[in-house]
Order: sequence, then C-alpha cells, then structure tokens
Amino acid sequence: MTLVPAPLALPAPAEAFLADLATQRRSSPRTVQAYRGDLLQLVRLTAGADLLTLAQADIRRSLARLHAGGLSPASLARALSAWRSFYRWLGERQRVGANPVAGVRAPRRDKRLPKALGVDQAVQFVSQAPTDGALALRDRAIVELMYSSGLRLAELVSLDWRHFAKEGAQQASPSWLDLSAAEVIVMGKGSKTRSVPVGAAAIAALNDWLALRGTLAGAEKRALFVSSRGARISPRNVGARIARLAQLSGLGVHVHPHALRHSMASHVLQSSGDLRAVQELLGHANIATTQIYTKLDWQHLAKAYDAAHPRARRKVQSDG
Repeated sequence: MTLVPAPLALPAPAEAFLADLATQRRSSPRTVQAYRGDLLQLVRLTAGADLLTLAQADIRRSLARLHAGGLSPASLARALSAWRSFYRWLGERQRVGANPVAGVRAPRRDKRLPKALGVDQAVQFVSQAPTDGALALRDRAIVELMYSSGLRLAELVSLDWRHFAKEGAQQASPSWLDLSAAEVIVMGKGSKTRSVPVGAAAIAALNDWLALRGTLAGAEKRALFVSSRGARISPRNVGARIARLAQLSGLGVHVHPHALRHSMASHVLQSSGDLRAVQELLGHANIATTQIYTKLDWQHLAKAYDAAHPRARRKVQSDG
C-alpha cells in the first residue's frame, strides 16, 4: 500500500550507509535493497525532511502512519530495525547526537500457534515410513526420534551415536545418544545440556539404523545421522527427507521437522497435563514459552467438544 506518492531520492548520508552495508559489512544485495526501501519510506513519510534532524516524535509519527496503512507488525519491526541501524551508523560517525529510533517499538506480533499433527496423523506418519535400505532406516529413525523426544532440528543433527571423549583437536561430544539408558543428552539453546528420554519405538528404529550405518561409504566417525556420502547430515537434508516422507504417507499436509517437536509437546500435554514436564523435555528456559501448548491443548478439547456434545453445533431457536 502506497501511503504517499512520488518516490523521493535518498539523501547522501543514506546512500553512504547503504554503500557501507554492501562493501564493508558485505550484506547481500537483497538485504541492501530492503534497507533502501525502508529508508525511502522514511523519507516519504517525513515529506523529504532532513533525516539528520528527525526527532523521536517524527519516528513515532511515521510508524503510526505505516500502522494505520495496514502494515503488519513484522513489516513495522523490519522498518524500525533498518531506521535504527541507519541512525546507529550516523552516531558512530558523530553525525547525530542521539538515535531517534531508540526506545521506539513496533506493535507486538500475534503469537502464532505452532502447527502440530493430530495423534493419529503423527502415528501414521512415523509408523508408515519405509524401511527398505540404510537411508530409509535412517529416515525412519529420524522421525521416530524427533517425535519421541521433541528435539530441535539443530539438536538432532548434532547428535553423536555414542559419547566420545576429547581427542586431539576434536572436543568431547556435546550431544549424544545413550542407548543403554534410553535417552539422548543434548546441548540446546544457551549451551544448556539436558537429558531427554527416548521411547521404545524410537529405540527399535535407532537400533535398525545403527546396524547399517557403517555401510555408507566414508561414514563419519561420530555423527549419529549421516548422509548418503557418509558425512554428518545437514538440517536442510533432514527437512527435505521429512517432507518427502509426508508425501509418501498420504497425510495430505506438509510436515516440517519442527512439527514433530510441536506434536510431541502437544500430545504429552494432552495426556499428562504436566506443563513443567513438557518444559523440561523441550528445554525451554521460560515456562511462558511452553504455555503456548496449552492453547493447542484447548483447541484439541474444543474440537472434541464440537464433535461429541449433542448441542455444540445446534443453534438454539428462540421462542419469538
């Protein structure tokens, strides 16, 4: 939506800032172009005023106009980030006395509920994964483990197949599988280590995979999950394989790796009602992050109510 007509040229300080982004900071052309658009928007919103003289009130007024024009909170936050970076750059060169964007915040984004599979969908997805060959067994073990233990994608690919002590330049394993204890020890966000149980179905799938893991050429010494070339598997590869398995399963929905983590959390909460336990399993530092799954649980209950209650979907007729 165009809020004010006639595109204006950027002033010299803004062009110098963009040139610095491209040459000194080596930002991508797409990033530089995005910054250019956000700075042009500021020029338009302030009717071509000297950017070096703008005050916080001018920034707030410009943000309010963008908000009134229908821009999303995410777009508003991006614009503020670009403006803030520009004025920080000016401040470093003593071109402005204070950053007028400091202290200005975009409206809060609506917290989106994570997409979780239903219980039947999740069971169908993980149980119908093919098992013909080493790579198929690897994929089956991946989805079983992710659904069993709710690992983040980065945590999954960092797992070693057992614990390795420090050896030469290689550090000791930060994350590993402990089959004998039926658990994985993972280093999550903030370099915090936690132990997460692994269910029986996942243990069986992991044993099947480990029996053939060494058949892959050049199998990496430590990694639990390796690619067809024997190197530690990449997050992108995992995402592509899970998407393919979702197609093969006939679910009719796209499955992202994080959906398995969300599904595990939602299903455990539905069964146990223990929010603290789910927090520990997921490795959330703040329980407020985990509380979003209570909304997923409520959605589950609401659907069950609508399906089961004899008056849930009927309109009550008035006597008049």
